[in-house]
Amino acid sequence: MSGSTSLPPRAESRGCPPSRPDRRQRRSERIRRTRRRLRSWYARHARDLPWRRTRDPWAVWVSEVMLQQTQVATVVPYFERFMKRFADVPALARAPLDDVLKCWEGLGYYGRARNLHKAAKVVVDAGAIASIAFGCDEPVLDGNVTRVLCRVFRVRTAPKETATQKTLWSLARDLMPRGRAGEFNQALMDLGATVCTSRRPACPRCPLRGVCLARARGEETSLPVRTPRRPVPHWDVAVAVIRKRGRILIARRKPEGLLGGLWEFPGGKRRRNESLETCVVREVREELGLEVRIRRALVTARHAYTHFRVTLHAFECDHVSGRPRPLAADAWTWVRPDDLDDYAFPGGSRKIIDALRSASTPPAASRRRK
Repeated sequence: MSGSTSLPPRAESRGCPPSRPDRRQRRSERIRRTRRRLRSWYARHARDLPWRRTRDPWAVWVSEVMLQQTQVATVVPYFERFMKRFADVPALARAPLDDVLKCWEGLGYYGRARNLHKAAKVVVDAGAIASIAFGCDEPVLDGNVTRVLCRVFRVRTAPKETATQKTLWSLARDLMPRGRAGEFNQALMDLGATVCTSRRPACPRCPLRGVCLARARGEETSLPVRTPRRPVPHWDVAVAVIRKRGRILIARRKPEGLLGGLWEFPGGKRRRNESLETCVVREVREELGLEVRIRRALVTARHAYTHFRVTLHAFECDHVSGRPRPLAADAWTWVRPDDLDDYAFPGGSRKIIDALRSASTPPAASRRRK
């Protein structure tokens, strides 16, 4: 034997199994497979939506603002009507806010319309606009994308937590194929909206079923982690239908808040232990500086908003004294009943308008007798 020191045989030659891939390698492989399968699925199943037929940044911007907190099926007719009325940014900038809110009426979250009208830079999902309209490599993290990522990568903390948000943004950015972010972001959003749904995910037809960690562990219906919902508050609101010389008095809300800038019948929330009749007289005085006398109860209308519910109690009132002043309102005006459709009202007030028209329209048989 020579005096040289022999080297130990390689591990493979001694029958040792190769080392398992570490966590980073497994994540990279899952990202690669997810990216490939999702792009293939989207090529076959992409939804035909009006804002996808163009790369016009204005159309993409409007669609992304409308789609926040609102389902696609609801948005489509509003989008088409809005784009027909306001074909570009200058057209919207020239329009009065009342016209913008009227076109938005019924879509809810009216702050979106106000911000859009001011051409504000506060856009909830700038990533979607940048990637879809301008081809920038920017990720998206809306509700649908969040749900897909939480399930595929088994994220077991609440999505609204700061640490979870950082994790999800990191995953969304790592998944994004360079140069094709717009298409990929839309694929993720479509998958969450049509397959990886909140209540009953259609896992058997999901292109990511083979890489989804939540499905592998039977956790697809328990992820994302849900935070307990707060009780939805309910308010009784008394409003006045004040008539004068064939016209009705309406007031415009101040621009701040959920329903800011919309028109309504003057009134407000009932205080604790306050009667509805006392409430409506007090609210009209505080809002417009008028004294009114109740003639009769007109209609009760219930309406649910996203974060609260109201029961509107409408009273027909006589004007006793005072001239309208916008004390707790932005503006006021007297309008003919037939002109109420020219103004943007919240959903609850619309129900009162419908009830007023039904009450003033005689039955068909009565009209024929005349």
